[in-house]
Amino acid sequence: MALFRIERRSALSADEAWRRMTDWERHADRVPLTGITVTTPPPTGVGTVLVARTGVGRAGFDDPMEIVLWEPPTAGRPGRCRLEKRGTAVLGQAEIEVRPEGTGSVVVWCEDLRVRGLPGLLDAPTRWTGRLVFGRTVAGLLKEA
Repeated sequence: MALFRIERRSALSADEAWRRMTDWERHADRVPLTGITVTTPPPTGVGTVLVARTGVGRAGFDDPMEIVLWEPPTAGRPGRCRLEKRGTAVLGQAEIEVRPEGTGSVVVWCEDLRVRGLPGLLDAPTRWTGRLVFGRTVAGLLKEA
């Protein structure tokens, strides 16, 4: 199990940070060799399924996930979204929290990432890679235009 946490502050409002963090297709712009497809009709909510396809051509794998918690931010309450990973290669869950702070917001991304067949000895490098990749993803999504 590779459990990691990323926290980023942003000048964006909590509503705008939430919109960006849950624009699933834009995540693919930040992760190399990955495309994301939402396979269920809008709007996004509990039961929405998305698939991240990582690889080149036939050499790759799908990372299907389902939203099991969907609470957009409201006045006085942070937004939270939990995704359960249900693939044959990647398992675990990710949770995104967006809360207001002053005139901006704070985004917290927590992930419990498991790669099927990967020995526990490789949890530390998996955790480091996850922090790097998802840290860049979060920073890129929150970057102001």
